[in-house]
This record gives sequence, structure tokens and C-alpha cells, in this order.
Amino acid sequence: MKAEDLKYSDIITIEKLFQAWDEFKREKRGKKEVQRFERTLEDNIFDLFGDLKKKTYRHGTYQDFYVADPKKRHIHKSNIRDRILHHLLYTYLYGLFDKYFIYDSYSCRKEKGTHKSVQRLATLSRIVSRNYSVECWALKCDIKKFFASVDHGILKKLIARKVKDENIQRLINNVIDSFSSELGYGKGIPLGNLTSQIFSNIYLNELDQFVKHSLKIKYYVRYADDFLILNKSTRLHKEYLNAIEDFLADNLKLEMHPRKIFTRKLQWGIDFCGYIVLPHYILPRTKTKKRILKKIKQNNNYQASQSYLGYFSHANTYKLTQNLKNNIWFWTDFPLQTKK
Repeated sequence: MKAEDLKYSDIITIEKLFQAWDEFKREKRGKKEVQRFERTLEDNIFDLFGDLKKKTYRHGTYQDFYVADPKKRHIHKSNIRDRILHHLLYTYLYGLFDKYFIYDSYSCRKEKGTHKSVQRLATLSRIVSRNYSVECWALKCDIKKFFASVDHGILKKLIARKVKDENIQRLINNVIDSFSSELGYGKGIPLGNLTSQIFSNIYLNELDQFVKHSLKIKYYVRYADDFLILNKSTRLHKEYLNAIEDFLADNLKLEMHPRKIFTRKLQWGIDFCGYIVLPHYILPRTKTKKRILKKIKQNNNYQASQSYLGYFSHANTYKLTQNLKNNIWFWTDFPLQTKK
């Protein structure tokens, strides 16, 4: 059955709740809270199903903490019961909305992601520069406090365009209203909720459609709240900026970060999603490279080192990768000794 045809009773079935649990628990089996929940799994799932069926479900509170990745981020974590529901709703909303998103939206989508966005930027820059024979300029922008600024009323209206079942709407609104950011009641979606990924794409798809169809900008790439426009010159950049700023303010109650608007020439390197795109090359950010090498030396963590090798594999870093592999071998066989 197509997502458009699903009713409330179709999406809150026991089978779908167990499927949501299976998706949630991946790579989390070692966590004590997950193990405790699993000891009485059937009771917990049937309790959740009962609340959903009776329409008495209420989203719980959040546990908040900070992480540095490397930027400091304020994370809000739901309880397991709520996160199972998030997986259920995410699957439903993804199936309903993803086909309406533009091709060059890369955040939290199947067969997309940061590496694909960087590869796409490299491809588009080659097209705009005619195989690097003419200039290519990038206008790079960032939305100020995006996750904290999402307006609940606007988000609900955007979702209601496709979700016609009132009970499904009510359940989704329950999740949306469970959180308010420091900007006030009715504002914000939490970093940490799986549903926030699809909510953000639904919200910023309005910007994508405006850029592609109203401004008719051909070379545009977005990852989360970062986006850039490629052109052969900077002549239209101010016009684009003014139009986008007005659209964001009038339609989405958002604003661009004034200190994160950059114009870059391809020959200087275009910084996007952790990499620098240049003619013929993709390189890792210098700061990122230094941070990774420092972490490996400090932590002597083989598994983490493999993920870092994965990061480098998407750039032109043969010598660096070989050096890193040699160091991983050395640190694994001869771990650093702490002084007594």
C-alpha cells in the first residue's frame, strides 16, 4: 500500500512496532537501557500499542547533554519507548515525502550523505567551469540556529499537505510539540530525535523548491542547513542572497547566519561537508585532518582509526592514508606507554 493511502490503523500495528524496535536496536544492544527494555519487550511493545490504539499516547520528556563533534551541540534524548515511535513515524514520513525532495538535497536520505554531496559538488564545479577552463564561483550559506528556529505551526502545515488522516496528524503533532527550544514555545526540533531528520528535510524542501523553480538556479546543493550555489561569476550573488533571505523570513521564519556567508572561487577551494573541493582534487579540511591525527595518537583506538581511514578514502589523500595505516600498525603493535 502506498504511503499516501495509509490510515492511522495501518501504521500503528504490532508488526510495525516490532519492526521499528528492530531498526532502533541496531548497534545499541550493548547499552544497559536497551537490555532492560528488551527483558520485557513484548509487554513494553503491547503497552505502547495500547496507548496508540486508544489515542492516549503522550510523548515523554527529554534527557539533555552536550557533545563536541567538534562543534559543541546540545542533544536531547528521548526514552526508548518514544524512540521506537520515532522510527515508526520516520519510516512512514520518509516514504511519503522523499519522492518530492529535489535530487541535490543530501542530508539523511538513502544513497545520499556527506560524501555523495561532496562528489556532486565536484561534478557540478567541473560542469560550471567547463572542465576547469573558465571560472567557477560558489556562494556558500548557512541558516542561523536552524534546529532551534523551526516554527511548529509552519512544520505542521507542511506535513498536513500530504498527511490527510487526522489521527496520524495528531500523533505527529504530539512529537513536534514535545519539544521547545531556547527561542520559545512552538519553536525548535531536537537534535537527537530521528524524526528531526525528516522534519528538517520537509521544512527546507520549501527553500529547495524556491531556489530551483522560482529563482531557477541550476547548480545548487544542500546538506542539512548548509547550502551553496555555483555560477560562472558573482554578478547575481547579491540578488540571490536578497531573494533567499526574504523567502526564509516570510515563509519559514528563518534567517541566514551573517558570519557564515562566503563567496569562494573554485581555484581557492570550496569548503563543504568536511572536505575542500578544488580543480581535479578533493582534500580533507586541514583542521579536520589535524584533529583526526591527534585523536588517533591520543586514544590509540584501532576501530576509530578505521572510520578515519574511511573519511580519508573519499578524498585525494594517498600519501596521508598510507602514513596513517603505517601509524595504525605501529600503535597497534607497539602501544604508547604512559610514564610512571
